[in-house]
Amino acid sequence: MSRTQTVEGTRLQLQSTAGTTHAVVVSTLMEAWAVVKAGLVSDSTVKDILYGLPIAFNKIADLSDLWDEISKDGGMVRILIDHPDQIKFLERFESARDSPRRWSAFVKIDGGQRRAGVSTKTPLFQKLLSALFTSPAISVYGFYGHAGNSYASKSSSEASSFLSGEVEAINTAAEAGLAALSLSSDSAVHQQPFVLSVGSTPTAHAASAETRALLSQSLHGVLELHAGNYPMLDLQQHHTGLIDDGRIAQRVLATVVSYYPGRGDGEDEALIDAGALAFSKDTGPSGGYGDVIGKGWRVGRISQEHGILTKLPGETAPGEVLEVGSQVEIIGQHACLIAAAYPWYYIVDKDVGQGKKVVDIWVPWKGW
Repeated sequence: MSRTQTVEGTRLQLQSTAGTTHAVVVSTLMEAWAVVKAGLVSDSTVKDILYGLPIAFNKIADLSDLWDEISKDGGMVRILIDHPDQIKFLERFESARDSPRRWSAFVKIDGGQRRAGVSTKTPLFQKLLSALFTSPAISVYGFYGHAGNSYASKSSSEASSFLSGEVEAINTAAEAGLAALSLSSDSAVHQQPFVLSVGSTPTAHAASAETRALLSQSLHGVLELHAGNYPMLDLQQHHTGLIDDGRIAQRVLATVVSYYPGRGDGEDEALIDAGALAFSKDTGPSGGYGDVIGKGWRVGRISQEHGILTKLPGETAPGEVLEVGSQVEIIGQHACLIAAAYPWYYIVDKDVGQGKKVVDIWVPWKGW
């Protein structure tokens, strides 16, 4: 659910003119419970919640309670698994229940990014498959990957290449999964065909209907695309060349607190009241921490509570002075971390008041 984490944003994402889905990925249990408490499960907007981190033993009881709660409305909790010990924890937990259950699980695959996930090239992967398909506590739902390295894309063709690599890694895992499934005495309890879930913001942008159809021709399962940070977007995504300025929906409103003529190696600089707690310290290939909209300035340096505006590289417009007390709108590098800093979002509409009038206020879900 990148990255609004609000009731309003979730409804817009799941029920849009582009299509409808009832499945979400959450990054925290706080977020999962917020989905439930907001009534999104009881009204059938959400029917399928995937906890997006390989399951830890200290999260099992909480996720079990979540499963109990949403099952009243026909909802399902799914999990990620990338190590055999996680299966042991689940088996131990279920053995203590009066009515043991099977957890619906994606196998989290490392496609070379070295984030979460197990590589299909390691002995651990085969050990994991054996444990999964013999466990009384698991129903294998599919295989899951995330091409975090695709953020290095600079064109649609590069993003498509990352997408192809992502799908290939998941498909290789699914092929091995089918072999393990054929040896299982309980094959009927596992999802058939497997769901092959892939996607990051750049690869989702590159996944045209034609590309998806081509990739699906030789899959050992059904392709699912999780679409990343498309609702907000940011400078990191702009640098990929897959989106234009008009697609970026997030910006931080900051005030110019002071101005320093000629301080930056002969160039002017300005102080704003927004720093690392407003933008995070994530940067990107374009440099800096954020670009001022409509002006040749960027957040060039940053401290906890304030930032320093510097001229954009190559900016030749002379005499563009920022007035002390004026406000500037800044597009940040990484929308996910930026959004996490704020207790509410002011919502504007490009068709209302030239996009300057606040038409709503959304309150995001916070906490871990």
